[in-house]
Amino acid sequence: MGAPEATLVLLSGGLDSATTLAIAQACSGRCHALSFDYGQRNIIELQAARRVAAHSSLAGHKFMRIDLAALGGSALTDLQLAVPQEPASGVPITYVPARNTIFLACALAWAEVLEIDDICIGINAVDYSGYPDCRPEYLEAFEKLARLATRAGTEAHRPVRIHAPLLRLSKAEIIRRGSDLGVDYSLTLSCYQADAEGRACRRCDACRLRSEGFQRAGLRDPTRYYRPL
Repeated sequence: MGAPEATLVLLSGGLDSATTLAIAQACSGRCHALSFDYGQRNIIELQAARRVAAHSSLAGHKFMRIDLAALGGSALTDLQLAVPQEPASGVPITYVPARNTIFLACALAWAEVLEIDDICIGINAVDYSGYPDCRPEYLEAFEKLARLATRAGTEAHRPVRIHAPLLRLSKAEIIRRGSDLGVDYSLTLSCYQADAEGRACRRCDACRLRSEGFQRAGLRDPTRYYRPL
């Protein structure tokens, strides 16, 4: 990405979003962050988002409440569905229907209010769980929608740009990049079913990808786990 005057970053509190924020801050004059309480099982991740934000020089940090749990359909929002302990083929049950579309739509609205033309999201299409809204073609389609659906894009001729700086990086490459930028990964949480103390389960897909990433990067994993090896 270039050097925008301001950037809006989606911040979940996980490893990828913290790295994305660091990249955006290295490129942008100022950053706003947007986090979501969407009825997720791992609501403790919002504490991680607050920790990451507190250690960053942000122009603003907004939390939005969207009740995706009312719709169900995902192990991350429906407590009756078990989080898989092994990698699955196809789109896994941890996929939250239309989540990134909803998140980006909210970010697009706030970006218009703030008169920000650049939005960053930490999605990845290399070491990821197979979610359809983490693919390059999805981002291209949403960016086109943003140009057509906003006053900024149609009247002001300031089309919003959607950046995904981690899109084609492996998890190890993401961790190395973040480490070079000074990201403190001990502040982050990536687990789908962390306990009340913010300790990770070690067994879910997010934990597996994170752990393997640190191993391949040759760096110490600062994650606190509640299950032994």
